[in-house]
Amino acid sequence: MRRNLLQRGLVMLAVVWTVCPLIHAMEHITLRNGFELDCVRREAIGNKVRLYLPEKATVASDSANNAANYLEVSADAIVRVETVADVSQPIATSKTFPTITDSTSAPTKAEIHEMLAHSGASHDIDADLLASVMKAESGGQVGAVSRTGARGLMQLMPATASEMGVQDAFRPDQNIAGGTAYLDQLLTRYRDNIALALAAYNAGPAAVDRYHGIPPYRETKEYVARVIREFNRRKQMELVAQSR
Repeated sequence: MRRNLLQRGLVMLAVVWTVCPLIHAMEHITLRNGFELDCVRREAIGNKVRLYLPEKATVASDSANNAANYLEVSADAIVRVETVADVSQPIATSKTFPTITDSTSAPTKAEIHEMLAHSGASHDIDADLLASVMKAESGGQVGAVSRTGARGLMQLMPATASEMGVQDAFRPDQNIAGGTAYLDQLLTRYRDNIALALAAYNAGPAAVDRYHGIPPYRETKEYVARVIREFNRRKQMELVAQSR
């Protein structure tokens, strides 16, 4: 039952984000402070650069910038510019992690897929949704560690991992099982509202509850859009494969 709700909900959300040009931006910008955003064009003004945002995008900035729909930053604040050539393709995240290596070999893609399918079936969550979250969180790096201390494929914080019964967050099977259980908990908390569950996975339930919706954090908004975009890409590929 939930699996159908998730698929219908993600399709509906995809429509919402399609209306919002955020997903259709021409360039993906990474700033030195770690923030990422999409812009439709850039304009150099002295030692500043104006990043013009998609028409309906919102920015956590001053009211004047919001009214003009651009963000002005110093030129040296921009560390990466990526052209988004095809909106049907996922925008690559520039998130990088220090990694921890151990004596165990990394699982193959097929083995990770099997783990996602098993955990998804256990919690009645579409494995493609889990795979989309995993890609946004760690890019498939088993030993990923974020600057805030989140670990493994599903980027579990130590406290969350412990709460979910994960003894070793760098073991892919345990990490995926823990991340799936946590997402299931969030979906239950927000009555299968996928956007809120994903926002809480990224920013924490306290932030979602405080703002009574998706927090006004650029990172969180882009995270939710990125996961949904990746999920729909996977489903489109699945449909194409089935039609052959």
